[in-house]
Order: sequence, then structure tokens, then C-alpha cells
Amino acid sequence: MNLQELKELLDLFESRNISELELEHDGFRIKLKKKVPEPGPITSHEPSGEQNNIPGEPSKENNFLQITSPIVGTFYRAPSPGAEPFVEVDDVVEKGQVLCVVEAMKVMNEIEADARGRVVAILPQNSQPVEYGEPLFLIEPM
Repeated sequence: MNLQELKELLDLFESRNISELELEHDGFRIKLKKKVPEPGPITSHEPSGEQNNIPGEPSKENNFLQITSPIVGTFYRAPSPGAEPFVEVDDVVEKGQVLCVVEAMKVMNEIEADARGRVVAILPQNSQPVEYGEPLFLIEPM
């Protein structure tokens, strides 16, 4: 399976109402599983003058760009163990600047900034597994 076929499979998985997929073909095996939110207690909130800003969910007051993972893999903030992270919160990044790597099948995939801006949040922890489409960074455009 080549990279284009893998991307098409991921797009198909994301666009359909599929929660889990396992595929084996010519010695290549892939298993995809969407995170299903667990139901929590239902609470009611009285409207107030303040708006809650949840990371990963842009509000009318913030116009953050969300950098998401293009693949399923492991999130790394630095190019190698012991190296300095690519970016920190409050760093100003340029379009195309590497923000992190996501390792998938022993391949380190560099994730770049889509635009110039300030890093507002780094959402996953270092070495944490990430899913396709999962938010990795919030960037305030400049």
C-alpha cells in the first residue's frame, strides 16, 4: 500500500460513519479506530457574560488556527530524544516551519505550520498516540 492509497483510505474512513476498520493486504496490516466520546453527566449552565473557551474549539472571540494530525501515530515535540522541542507555547512560527513530528510505521512525518502566528497551545503530551484529525496545536494568526 502506497502513501496515496493510505491517504485515500484515511479520507474514506473519516468521511463515512465507520468507527473501526482493520485491513490486511500483501503483508501490510492497518487498524483504525475512532475515539468515541464517553457520555458524561448532563449539566446546565446559566448564561453569563463570560464565554468558556475550550482548547481545540475556536470561539467567536478567538480565531485560532488548529493544526491537526494528518495520520495516526505517535506525537513527538523534538526531532530526537534529548533534543530541544521544535516549538514552545508563545513562540512565533513562520508558515512551513516544523512544529513536531508524528511517527507512523517507523517513519517520522514532519508537521508544519499552515501560517505565520503565535503558538497558543500544544495539545498532546510528548510521546502520546494521536489519531487522524486530532488537534495538535492552536496558532494565533499574525
